[in-house]
This record gives sequence, structure tokens and C-alpha cells, in this order.
Amino acid sequence: MQSQRRFEPVYSFEFFPPKTTEGVEALRRTRKRLAALRPRFFSVTFGAGGSTRDRTFETVVEIQRSSGIDAAPHLSCVGSTPESIAEILDQYRAQGIRHIVALRGDMPSGSSGPGHFRYANELVEFIRSSHGNHFRIEVACYPEVHPQADNADADLAAFKRKVEAGANSAITQYFFNPDAYFRFVERCEGLGLDIPIVPGIMPIVNFKQLARFSDACGAEIPRWLRKRLVTFADDRDSLQDFGVDVVTELCSDLIEGGAPGLHFYTLNKAALTERIWKNLGLEAGVCPTAS
Repeated sequence: MQSQRRFEPVYSFEFFPPKTTEGVEALRRTRKRLAALRPRFFSVTFGAGGSTRDRTFETVVEIQRSSGIDAAPHLSCVGSTPESIAEILDQYRAQGIRHIVALRGDMPSGSSGPGHFRYANELVEFIRSSHGNHFRIEVACYPEVHPQADNADADLAAFKRKVEAGANSAITQYFFNPDAYFRFVERCEGLGLDIPIVPGIMPIVNFKQLARFSDACGAEIPRWLRKRLVTFADDRDSLQDFGVDVVTELCSDLIEGGAPGLHFYTLNKAALTERIWKNLGLEAGVCPTAS
């Protein structure tokens, strides 16, 4: 973990683009509350095959213009053409965006194949070849192994290709076992991969939702945690109180172990992330906003 300790800690929050007018207003309230913590950036997700492209763009531009916090749009490449990727990169650049989360993404329903781009490293290479170093590029990594990877070695090799293609830093899939993160970083160090690897953090809102997300993305819910969460049944408040304690302890272990910040998957809600932040004793502006 020595490689990670030398990086400046970066704290960030992730949103998804709302579908309704009510959702837009709710996200504005959430964003205002979390902006008070002065994270380094807000990221905004991008649907399979660009299915939320317009809504992602609108959300990103509003954040960039009104929050005082850098916006980092997700950009997935599967099912996209070089022309469509070039167009949206030009649009983001024209809006003053300098930060991209570059992902392979999921295949859109009914698609016959991945299209021009098969892997995220190809997207990173395309961004670098067309825009040089204008964009800071985040990529994804999987301490508990990507669910579609043949094995851990193949998954690590895929991450290495993204780093070598020009990624500046990485955000992990969420996890609840800190040792999985520490072992992953150690393996990266063994390959000479020298970029910040920021843990992704998922607040626990409800058990069914968490189980569904985890089944889809390959994140493991440890047996002890799963058994405890089930006992809360419909007692949502008690489950969330317990979840805040669990995730706070996880974050504390990660920070003490040398993790270079935290990236919160907020689900467009502020309360649980604020509680975890407060429990950790983090101060607003602990990570200065990038210029």
C-alpha cells in the first residue's frame, strides 16, 4: 500500500441522471448538500449503449455551471462508434469539462455485438489520441474480480492495459471486505502500476436493493453481513443505522491502510453519505477543489 499513501486523498460523489422533473429537483437538493463537503468532483453515470446520453450531458453541464465542483461524466464505449464518441467528447470539452470516467459499459438490450470498441482500454486510447492530456481519465477496477473475467489474473491484465493506455487514476467497484482492496493494490504494485486506486463505497439503503446490485456487478456481500441485514426485515431505519456503522468502519480501515480517498455511490441521496462522512471526522474541503 506504500504506492497509494503518497497520493493526495481525493473524495468524490457519484450520481445517476434523473428521469423525471421530480428527480431533477431531488438531485439538485442532494447535490447542494454534498457540495458543502467540497469533494474533488461529482461523477454522473452513463446508461448501457449511451441510453442516458442526453440526460447525462444535461446533468453534467448543470453541475459544472452551478455547483463550483468539477463534473466528471461517465462515458461507456460498447455499442458506440468513433464518431459518436468524438462528438460527445467535443461537446464536453466545449463546456469546460476536463474529467472523464472511461468505461467499457454494458451491452444495450437487443444489440448484436460490441461495435467498434470492445474494451475500456480502447476508449482510453481513443481519448488520448484525439484530445491528448486535456481530460483527466478515471477507469474502473474490481478488487473482487469483474464478473465476466475468466479469472483474477485476466482481470488484472485488463486493468493494466487501461493504465498503460493513459488512465490517470482508478475507482473500484464497491466492496465490503477491505482485505480484497489491499490485496488488489499489492498485486498492482507488483506489476508496477503507479496510479491512485480509490475505493468505491456503497452506503446500505436496503438489503434487497444491495443484493440485486451485488448480484449484477459481482460485489460480494460477506455472509456475516448478509445474515445481519436479513434480520432487520422491514425495519429500514435500524438497517440503515447498522449499515452506516458497517460502512464507516470499512472506510476507516481503508483510510488508515493508505487508501487515497473514497468515492461514494450516493444513489442520488445525501443523508447516509453525510452520516458516514461525519463519523469519519472528515472536514469540508479536506480535498481542495481542482482548478
